[in-house]
Amino acid sequence: MNLTINGDSQACSDETLSALVQRLGMKPDRVAIELNRQIVPRDEWSKTQLRDGDRLEIVHFVGGGNF
Repeated sequence: MNLTINGDSQACSDETLSALVQRLGMKPDRVAIELNRQIVPRDEWSKTQLRDGDRLEIVHFVGGGNF
C-alpha cells in the first residue's frame, strides 16, 4: 500500500501504527501521530489499521538543549 508520511509518498506493508513506528525505529513515548488529520492516542496504535492512501504526520520529540 502507499502512504503519505510527513508529505512524502512511501510504499508500506505495515498493518498498524504500532508496526510502522517500530519499523521506523522510533521510541513510542517520544512520538505523536496524526492520521488523516486526526490525532491518534498512543494506546490505540496497535489496533489502528493502516489503509492505502492514508496520510500521516509523525512528530518525533528530541530532548536536549541549553537552559
